[in-house]
Amino acid sequence: MASALYRSLCRFGDKVVYPILPKAAQPAWNHPAGPKTVFFWAPTIKWCLVGAGLADLARPAEKLSVYQNVALFFTGAIWTRYCFMIVPVNLYLASVNFFVASTGLTQLIRIAHYEYTHPKHHAHLMPDEEESNVEFECFM
Repeated sequence: MASALYRSLCRFGDKVVYPILPKAAQPAWNHPAGPKTVFFWAPTIKWCLVGAGLADLARPAEKLSVYQNVALFFTGAIWTRYCFMIVPVNLYLASVNFFVASTGLTQLIRIAHYEYTHPKHHAHLMPDEEESNVEFECFM
């Protein structure tokens, strides 16, 4: 049923959308990574990750997750490279992955800058001088 719906949507698009497309956009309609394929719609939805990363620019750096942004950076970087290796080469997917990596890296730089400029903020994680000079006895 889903494939029948998909085929009917493609036929509708071929009859209604394709004729009104500008001449420059018509080759993209039938491209192997065009809007009739998952190769187009998956990256379109993935732009939400970029939007979320851009929305995080409004958050204070101390509230950002290092782990989350490391994951965004590395997955974006790895998948950007992969997009140039697959057939058909998917520049649209490569672009969204590049921006996912870029937003992750931008947030990591913001976190590093915050931690560098606010060392007292993490003072509770460092042992006091008195505590660091304590010798531990071994009970045997």
